[in-house]
Amino acid sequence: MDVDEQFLVREAMLARENSYSPYSGFRVGAALLAESGTVYRGCNIENAAYSPTNCAERTAFFKAVSEGEQKFRAIAVAGDTGDYLYPCGVCRQVMAEFCSLQDFVVICVKSEKEYRKLLLKDLLPGAFTKSDLQKI
Repeated sequence: MDVDEQFLVREAMLARENSYSPYSGFRVGAALLAESGTVYRGCNIENAAYSPTNCAERTAFFKAVSEGEQKFRAIAVAGDTGDYLYPCGVCRQVMAEFCSLQDFVVICVKSEKEYRKLLLKDLLPGAFTKSDLQKI
């Protein structure tokens, strides 16, 4: 990665500050590194109806895609749990749409100095991807 992991971790923690989470109080931030080198921040955005709620990771991806990016290298995800925060299944599937399962790095943040790096293929084994639609 061209961008320092620590930088992505800090960016995710900063993104968490913008969380709109009045119902759960569970703040999450994400920092997504595009192939271009640009970093897109995202935060979770809750809704009283719950199902329209959007996770931080998807907010970052949707911001990036809406700006013309479609290739990504890594994402850092930070929450308020005091433990490592892993993306939900829906976010993992969105990552699989735009990222290489073998190369995309997911950084699960516990604190600024404590985080785990995983590959998307390890977080989403047996992912359903575009290639599965070509088999039909």
